[in-house]
Amino acid sequence: MRQNDSLAVVIVAKNEAARIGDCIASAKFADEVLVLDSGSSDGTAAIAEAAGARVVVTDWPGFAAQKNFALDHASGDWVLSLDADEEVTPELRGEIVAVLERPASDVAAYAVARRNIFWGAWVRHGGLYPDWQVRLLRRGRGRFGDVSVHESVRVDGTVVRLVSPLLHRSYRDVADFLARADRYSSLAAADRLRHGPPVNAAELVLRPLGRFLGMYVLRAGFLDGWRGFLLAVLYAYYVFIRSAKVWEGARR
Repeated sequence: MRQNDSLAVVIVAKNEAARIGDCIASAKFADEVLVLDSGSSDGTAAIAEAAGARVVVTDWPGFAAQKNFALDHASGDWVLSLDADEEVTPELRGEIVAVLERPASDVAAYAVARRNIFWGAWVRHGGLYPDWQVRLLRRGRGRFGDVSVHESVRVDGTVVRLVSPLLHRSYRDVADFLARADRYSSLAAADRLRHGPPVNAAELVLRPLGRFLGMYVLRAGFLDGWRGFLLAVLYAYYVFIRSAKVWEGARR
């Protein structure tokens, strides 16, 4: 009888003491849970070790580089890449176990639908669901693209979608969104300054407006009530400051 394929779960984390335990607990069905901690000061590494994960403390080379480092150090036939604010639902765990029991030789990776949780509730509209992400990779068949932020996986082969969702407990509050928006927009602006076209005055106005209308109206974010409105405003703000940083950088 053929032995099941093995699975390693890799988690990139920094200062995630409040959430790393739940993330690891949801992944305990894996043969290995590997946490790459990039110098946490809140005890994340100790919590991860106590939860049964193998912890490697590293520097921070960037999102894509760190996740590729994790892929290289995982031991499974398959690798499931998670962020510290994500959890594998029981339904998704069942699907992944089925993949490992009967692996399809012609499939290189599987995509999962993230169920984004904002302020305690699942946000179903505004383009935030199903939010497909390639996360389950056959070893050696996928790498994260070389970008500074909003990294995605480039797969050598066929990608199949799983049905069950991955839980994503995203921004803790507005302050958390704004702090991350400032960091991510700087990284995205740096990429655009290196590789993309410049930003003109019209883009500073039209892109944020387009993001708000796209999320709140065209993709029915209004059906999520105040969460849908607030998220449309915040995402439009992110688009504005990203464009403004590109504009400012080009002027320098």
